[in-house]
Amino acid sequence: MGDIVFAFDIYGTLLSFETVTHELKRFLDNDKIRARTVAQTWRRYQLEYTFRLNSMGRYLTFLEVTRNALLHALDDIGTPLGDKEIEHLMATYNRLTPFSDVEDALNQLAALPQVTSVIFSNGTRGMISNCVESSTVLSQHRTLFRDVVSVDEVKQYKPAPAVYNYLAKCVGRNQSEMKDIWLVSGNPFDIAGARNVGMNAIWVDRAEASWIDKALPDTKPTAIVHHLGEIVDVIKQQLSL
Repeated sequence: MGDIVFAFDIYGTLLSFETVTHELKRFLDNDKIRARTVAQTWRRYQLEYTFRLNSMGRYLTFLEVTRNALLHALDDIGTPLGDKEIEHLMATYNRLTPFSDVEDALNQLAALPQVTSVIFSNGTRGMISNCVESSTVLSQHRTLFRDVVSVDEVKQYKPAPAVYNYLAKCVGRNQSEMKDIWLVSGNPFDIAGARNVGMNAIWVDRAEASWIDKALPDTKPTAIVHHLGEIVDVIKQQLSL
């Protein structure tokens, strides 16, 4: 393994949800605002369900969570869809497209020494594999990611400490070496989870919203970037220390 491990979240970090909004619009009379509302509500319930399951000590696969959250979102917005449309949207979730800054960032990252990269996700291995295979950008960089670490093996979701400890185990790091692992994520709860166990974490703040998360007031990202390619500068700085 390299001296530094970079663990990339995939949903909302490497992959955008715009494809979901586009497909929803097809079923909602081309109403873009309604489609975006459903997509955002779907994502909100998806995450909320994982937090609830953690709190209750229960586990459903991320595929099940994603489907249940979609059904909840549609009911919540008052937008019923048939089984065929539901299956189509679930299939769409397996072929999300990368953000526009991902390709350049991965090209730069591939040229760096002393760095090991993995994908670290709430998604099942099957879901992650489907997304990687359907994306030209990610499939071309398949060898860059040495492993896929899924919380499905732990039966808990981010930000539970157990999943970050499992990540450390998978990349050959013990408790005293947590700082050698750098999480890269666009999700604040993920950043907080990594920092909570002593990992470093880079928040990808594409919206330039600034860090306002107060779940753990003293917990902040190690670094904040607004373009994924900026992580390369963070890496280079670490390698020169």
